[in-house]
Amino acid sequence: MTQASDTGLLADRTANWHARLADYQHRLDNDSSEVLSIEGRLTRMVGLTLEAVGFQAPIGSRCEIQGAGGKPIEAEVVGFSGEILYLMPTGDIRGLVPNARVKPIRSDSQVPVGEALLGRIVDGACKPLDGKGALRVKDSVPLHGKPINPLDRAPIRQHLDVGVQAINALLSVGRGQRLGLFAGSGVGKSVLLGMMTRFTEADVIVVGLIGERGREVKEFVEDILGEEGLARAVVVASPADHSPLMRLHGAMLATSIAEYFRDQGKQVLLLMDSLTRFAQAQREIALAIGEPPATKGYPPSVFSLLPQLVERAGNGANGGAITAIYTVLTEGDDQQDPVADAARAILDGHIVLSRRLSEAGIYPAVDIEGSISRVMPQIVDENHLEQVQYFRRIYSTYTQNQDLINVGAYAAGTDPKIDEAIAMFPRLQELIQQGMNDPIDWQQSVDNLMTTMQQTSVETDDVNLQMPSLFNQS
Repeated sequence: MTQASDTGLLADRTANWHARLADYQHRLDNDSSEVLSIEGRLTRMVGLTLEAVGFQAPIGSRCEIQGAGGKPIEAEVVGFSGEILYLMPTGDIRGLVPNARVKPIRSDSQVPVGEALLGRIVDGACKPLDGKGALRVKDSVPLHGKPINPLDRAPIRQHLDVGVQAINALLSVGRGQRLGLFAGSGVGKSVLLGMMTRFTEADVIVVGLIGERGREVKEFVEDILGEEGLARAVVVASPADHSPLMRLHGAMLATSIAEYFRDQGKQVLLLMDSLTRFAQAQREIALAIGEPPATKGYPPSVFSLLPQLVERAGNGANGGAITAIYTVLTEGDDQQDPVADAARAILDGHIVLSRRLSEAGIYPAVDIEGSISRVMPQIVDENHLEQVQYFRRIYSTYTQNQDLINVGAYAAGTDPKIDEAIAMFPRLQELIQQGMNDPIDWQQSVDNLMTTMQQTSVETDDVNLQMPSLFNQS
């Protein structure tokens, strides 16, 4: 080649490079949507854990994986090791292929919120499930919430009427309190939750159905909430057949929606069924990415995440409040289950449902001895508190000696305290029973407690006179 041709070729290459650089600069200056993006590839899949290389993304960011036939599959970054990113899919993973393209799409986790959510049923990604069309909301809030300075929280000083006499009178709930509803299977947990949903005084009700049976979603909406209840409620449903990540997001989303309405100064009732399924979803994710188990198969991250969720509820700084009730499943009625034990430590009280009472046909089957409301001394007067303590003493005395009483081994007059408990127990039992469709408001509940306890001496004297013939027939 001649020198002239070499010079011409170099000039052409130079001009080509200048043109390409000018094009890139133009695209950057004009903030074009056609921006260069870094992509990686899928290298491994074990269970629900996906491994990708070739790009970097922060924890919690979303990625899009190109499946077979161009079908996009969304996943979230849940961990990393060296150059490997661990991803967890948010939905169906069918269609994934080896070396599939992985592209980060966004790093913030914002969820849409607004008044239009009232009366709607959504999944863990805030997508409608009720067939009522798209959500017409303009605002958005972080999925994981914003920490509140504990000194900015208003103290709990006002009671909340939940319409259940045993709770109103003996385990009084305060506005902004976080309560745990501890129960095994088949002891009336869903029924009690439904009663509190319908009867509680609240501006907005947010219901999170996390990890439960899918059929319960429609039953809860139609049979428990009804049209009137749904009008002031938002239901977030992420049942058991959803991915563990979506179950986590469902609990976070329900809390974010409750925070939005609280920040508007409203009184919000947050019901989450259940906190145990939330913990189990985190356990699935943590074990899948290699975190070692610590307590009965639960890794440490579970016990770190629980308070992060629960502490988001409570009173705000502008008069709004989230009163939260979390159900906790006690497998085999084991109150020392790791999740149950951790929940008791971070909640403001717990209501335990008793299988023994349930089998005896006593509903709601609230175990008064095993339940407590930690804020009750701050929201009721001294006389009310004294009557509750008196009730507990009598009730406990009877249950501790119930076997002796039932078989006739106790002789009347042996112990005045037991005599008093025997005389009073039918009335105490009547106080804690209630029909599932019969609300009893706060004032009526307190009045019934006072009336019951004031009749102690009369009832005791009458029964003491009859006891010899009742217990000494042998």
